[in-house]
Amino acid sequence: MDQYDPAKRVSMIVDEWGAWYKVEKGTNPGFLYQQNSIRDALIAGVTLNIFHAHADRVRMANLAQTVNVLQSVILTDKEKMLLTPTYHVLRMFQVHQGATALTVSLDAGTFDEEPGLPRLSASASRDSQGTVHLSLCNLDPDNAVQLTIDVRGWGDALAVSGEVLTAPELDSHNTFDRPDAVKPAKLEGLRLKGCVLEVNLPARSVSVVAVKRA
Repeated sequence: MDQYDPAKRVSMIVDEWGAWYKVEKGTNPGFLYQQNSIRDALIAGVTLNIFHAHADRVRMANLAQTVNVLQSVILTDKEKMLLTPTYHVLRMFQVHQGATALTVSLDAGTFDEEPGLPRLSASASRDSQGTVHLSLCNLDPDNAVQLTIDVRGWGDALAVSGEVLTAPELDSHNTFDRPDAVKPAKLEGLRLKGCVLEVNLPARSVSVVAVKRA
């Protein structure tokens, strides 16, 4: 598109992104009802980071879908309802809405054998108040990652906070008996030295970090 439309007059709309698995046992195959786990949270986080990296082209993107179908944000059973890990990622990432996309340079290597998947995925933005938000996905299912971030041009007056979504297993998920088994928590271990931020990202996790002037 950059070759044939360098002025970027044409935008891209991504329709129905998300994972598609076998339906849950005992459900109607035509309804495409599937469970939603930390694996899906990672898929959501990485996908949104890709969209952020191409915000100059991607003007709209639609999750497939919202309730009870494919990578839903909500699952229901009669009067019962629960929020999925994908819901929590979308809620965490909403800080990027209406913000200015920032360029991220990331070098974290890969975590598996050839061809090798990137260990981390990241995007960043600055909101109208000047706060920078970093969305960080650790795709390694077994190992935490210690990440050092250089937040340039801010001086030393910074404050930092964050939250993380993770769980004991990749297929950890919420049920109607345990609707809060997988939910965000405070991201511990954030260390700020001047403009250098150190973040410990747990295995199989999605995190959002806010950096602002103290």
